[in-house]
Amino acid sequence: MKTLQVLIFSLSLAFYISPINAQTINWNATENAEHLLSIGVGWDYSLSYNMGYTYRSSTKIPWVLNTRFSMPSGEKLLDDFKVKIGGQVVLINGSNFKMGIILNGIYRRFENPLVRLQNFGSEIKGVFGYYREKWFVGGEIGFDKAIVTHFKHSDSFKQNILSEVKDGWYEPAAGGHFLYGIQTGYSFKKSDLTLNIGKVIRQDFKATPLIPYYLMLGYNHRIH
Repeated sequence: MKTLQVLIFSLSLAFYISPINAQTINWNATENAEHLLSIGVGWDYSLSYNMGYTYRSSTKIPWVLNTRFSMPSGEKLLDDFKVKIGGQVVLINGSNFKMGIILNGIYRRFENPLVRLQNFGSEIKGVFGYYREKWFVGGEIGFDKAIVTHFKHSDSFKQNILSEVKDGWYEPAAGGHFLYGIQTGYSFKKSDLTLNIGKVIRQDFKATPLIPYYLMLGYNHRIH
């Protein structure tokens, strides 16, 4: 039974782990902006949409707090979604070259006719790049881990597949993904257009997801 649940988890999670909805910031264009509103559309395992809010500190060492909501396209919008809450801090803050770290807590929900999954996870990501007031280009490398998942199996699953299946919380042996890619963007007076593109691999380095690439186009609006 545990093997079957791991298989269901791995197949289901592949369609709603989205590595592309982290906040992408031009640090040299946000010095006087305290709030950022953002939206994005992208492709990883499916077409997805996201929106978010970011608060930027005015301290000597730049840092932000952010929350983001994302969902894949589909008829039932709230069957599958993800919420991230976390922040970023710049560790190396040169005039143009900057390096930082992103930490997020993640809640995911996925539902199909067989099972409903609710998952808590985490994400850590390093970003580094060259930043100017009007544009930036950099790299990103990160790890997204599904830590614990609650299974709620449907009556159809119990009647037709496995009657003795148990609902409850499980810690999956799998569920982690590494990602690496590039991020770039162009900044206007009060807004940014951003692009993220890269590749995803599973934590065992032995397999790649069904679609191993990600792409996102984002828009940030800065509020001074």
